[in-house]
Amino acid sequence: MPSPFESALLNLQLFGLRREPVLREARDWFLRELNPESFAELVDIVSGERNASFRMVLGYWDMAASLVTTGAIDADAFRAAHGEVFGTFSKIHPFLAEMRKVSGEPEFCKHLEAVVLGAADAEAILARRREAARAAAKARRSEPTN
Repeated sequence: MPSPFESALLNLQLFGLRREPVLREARDWFLRELNPESFAELVDIVSGERNASFRMVLGYWDMAASLVTTGAIDADAFRAAHGEVFGTFSKIHPFLAEMRKVSGEPEFCKHLEAVVLGAADAEAILARRREAARAAAKARRSEPTN
């Protein structure tokens, strides 16, 4: 079990990595713009120009979550420091089983899933984050453009 200090150091390093410009832009797109209503819509979106962004964001968060599942970072400390994982996972959670089946990758995002679903009231948190993201996207679409 990592000490609180060791968990804090790794969490700070992960936070620093999030500031890399390409990853930052990909995360922004993922959280603000990716709001699929169906698996078919998700496939359509990520089959195009945003495929790299999709893979980068999920790859980053699954790698970061693997530090929790392997014992390098305390799970509660990780979830407290990186609340974004809930918003990120909420986007793919409804489609995860189908994504795994179609891709032939049964362990796709398994670390991210384990960390997020390990939180108390995870399903309620995911539902709130998914609805909030959709409402924000809808509000942005209805804003007048200059």
